[in-house]
Amino acid sequence: MSDINVMALASLDEISADDWDACACPEGMAGAGRPNDPFTTHRFLHALERSGSVGPGTGWHPHHLVARAGQEIIAVAPLYAKGHSQGEYIFDFNWADAWQRAGGRYYPKLQCAVPFTPATGRRLLTKPGYENQGQTALLAAMIEISQQNNLSSSHITFCTEDEAQAGTQAGFLHRITQQFHWQNANYANFDGFLGALSSRKRKTVRKERDTAASFGGDIVALTGDAITPAHWDAFWQFYQDTGARKWGTPYLTRDFFDEAQAHMRHDILLVLALRDGQPIAGALNFIGRDTLFGRYWGAIEDHPCLHFELCYYRAIDFAIAQGLARVEAGAQGEHKLARGYLPRPVHSLHWIRDAGFRQAVSQFLTAERDAVDHEIEVLTAYGPFRKSEHPD
Repeated sequence: MSDINVMALASLDEISADDWDACACPEGMAGAGRPNDPFTTHRFLHALERSGSVGPGTGWHPHHLVARAGQEIIAVAPLYAKGHSQGEYIFDFNWADAWQRAGGRYYPKLQCAVPFTPATGRRLLTKPGYENQGQTALLAAMIEISQQNNLSSSHITFCTEDEAQAGTQAGFLHRITQQFHWQNANYANFDGFLGALSSRKRKTVRKERDTAASFGGDIVALTGDAITPAHWDAFWQFYQDTGARKWGTPYLTRDFFDEAQAHMRHDILLVLALRDGQPIAGALNFIGRDTLFGRYWGAIEDHPCLHFELCYYRAIDFAIAQGLARVEAGAQGEHKLARGYLPRPVHSLHWIRDAGFRQAVSQFLTAERDAVDHEIEVLTAYGPFRKSEHPD
């Protein structure tokens, strides 16, 4: 590894979009199509910085890693020094509390992640052909930075299963949690999906869609140039309401949505409920190469089943129409199960500096994995699909 140099950047201003994206999304370079993961692109991560959603005063301080072999950038990673555990969705609050009660200092810690985004994707972003060298260099750098700065821990969240295996070999602990995803079994349309459900569940979904449609207005699905600044004015109201109820303070600033309009509107599906032509509820999704990622929902009026329609059923409609393989509907939510979203394992990696603390966390993760495996098995068995139509 002596011929690979890794350095940390305080901002994505310090690296060009082309250099970053050549590692983060080579499949989307030079007009080759959408990236697999829109969240690790330079434009998304930079929008978080430019808008002040991360950076000074947020507890998310960029220390992005860049690995070079000679003068060539071969790997990058979105990395942050964290002063808290907010906005991560792989919860370690109990670890922090236990370590601090034992006299340790849990924060700051290192977090390799996409802020506020519980969506699986590559985190060790390597240029094609440099996967092994790049991953090894980035993992070693995270450990070295933690050791040199006496940090309690380094975490990589919502990584791929392959990255989880590489991290385990490098000395990270492997954690498995779960989310609910919808899988497209090559359905021709929404009725085709309904046909895969049991009779009782099929009737329930139809009733929910009919109930949602009776709210007294129209539902529109907008992408690209069809999205206007006025739509973001409305969605900001929805987001503030949801953010205040869930987190106390919304994570994203208003400026983020202006950045999204300027640089990412072609990566976005915005589903809005309009009454008398005015938006009263909305769901924000990001579009990947084969996945639709549901992110935020909000409303200024309460209407039965409108949440299910905008967030889940319209996402399925879009995925089927666009030939996408899946919909990832975000964190938590067993209510998604009845709507065709089944539990899937989610991977993360955790390096703990103190040997005794690391052993305690390792024992916890072993027990947690067994519990998660059992829960996935049980919940899947209770899914809405007919036994002969269960998606892989």
